[in-house]
Amino acid sequence: MGNLRRLVMDILKPMNPSIVELVQLLADLEGVDGANISIYEIDRRVENAKITIEGHNLSYDTVAKIIEENGGAIHSIDEVAAGKVLIEDVITPQD
Repeated sequence: MGNLRRLVMDILKPMNPSIVELVQLLADLEGVDGANISIYEIDRRVENAKITIEGHNLSYDTVAKIIEENGGAIHSIDEVAAGKVLIEDVITPQD
């Protein structure tokens, strides 16, 4: 398998654990250099969040397991990056 370097996911999570607790669990995984969680919608019992994780040789299965063990559900995988370097999107005339 290729060297998975970035995962960006849309998730639905319960109010507990907090995003502080969840991001710390994700940041502690092997290969993770950094993790970020942004909340973009809050309901009475759940939060919609964007999770971004960067590192080296990330394990999607392990990340998904942590999210699911903490009551979350992955709605979509919005971006992935693999390889020796991270390539950022480039704005083109179509954008």
